[in-house]
Amino acid sequence: MNVSSAELRAAPGPTAVVTGVGAYLPPRRVTNAELCSRLDSSDAWIRERIGIEERRRADAAMSTGDLALEAARRAMRSADVADVDTLVLATTTPDHHCPATAPAVAHRLGLRDAVAFDVTAGCAGFVHASAVAAGLISAASARKVLVVGAETMSAIIDSDDRSTAPLFGDGAGAVVLEAGAGKQDGSLGPFVWGSDGSLADAIVIPAGGARERDRRDSAPAGDFFVHMRGNEVFRHAVRRMSQAARDAVKAAGWTLDEVDRLIVHQANGRIGASVADALGIPPERTPSNIAHVGNTAAASVPLLLAHAADEGQLKPGHRVLVVAFGSGLAWAATTLVWPPGITAEL
Repeated sequence: MNVSSAELRAAPGPTAVVTGVGAYLPPRRVTNAELCSRLDSSDAWIRERIGIEERRRADAAMSTGDLALEAARRAMRSADVADVDTLVLATTTPDHHCPATAPAVAHRLGLRDAVAFDVTAGCAGFVHASAVAAGLISAASARKVLVVGAETMSAIIDSDDRSTAPLFGDGAGAVVLEAGAGKQDGSLGPFVWGSDGSLADAIVIPAGGARERDRRDSAPAGDFFVHMRGNEVFRHAVRRMSQAARDAVKAAGWTLDEVDRLIVHQANGRIGASVADALGIPPERTPSNIAHVGNTAAASVPLLLAHAADEGQLKPGHRVLVVAFGSGLAWAATTLVWPPGITAEL
């Protein structure tokens, strides 16, 4: 069941307004040709099936926290703010199982005593984290929130797995949300989000957690990497994102015909195109960067926002629909009118 934040609060407080956006990609590009030198695949197959030409890889000295730090700095410069009171980091690849990565990022940003915590919802993580941030702002528990999506997916991908190695990339994106009044441009609309734990094993790392702790020494090496049932994930991703998107547009008081830009999680090229087609939104209104960055999981949505803004595909006044889907299984959608004066920091 999709749940809308509009149904959960009768008298909303301040709204969460996007005031800055930033992105960071590690410099190393990994082409299909490089991957295919060790995989039973081809450049043509990868381009046709998942729509990716290259992806970025962090080197061994660069962690998720490092990626998050760079994106966060750029978002703060974009928003022209020197401080925030809260940092929410969406990631499936934290620097450590314990502690959370967000407090260390906040410390490195010089945010003294800031509230900082991680959110884990797979590729839907950034939109989930934004919903949490918007709730904190609405409750007057925060006024400036830095929401970051950052992933070092190469740390949890088997480089010999034909189904996952070509798909995922590393990177980070971030936005600054500030308390605003009313429905000013940049205000995040009602959130529609949910999860279905009956399909938790559709995208899973079988070993390494508390559930499988008795197999730490005996589990196959491959069980410490992501396993995914691709066809099943495809079906649920398209269905859940399409429905969440429709519900978010309805909650915003819009129609799908009024959506100027669809920002859909870059899961793979076919999933994004299928969601747009199901919603009746033409390709020219659906920006995409998956060809050059791959599926960056929780970083996908903020990276696409930053790239679309930088390329002029997001213009002031555009009605923007944002939707994502990830492990859990989890999904989320929201809306906003793109505000004036934002220059993406890349």
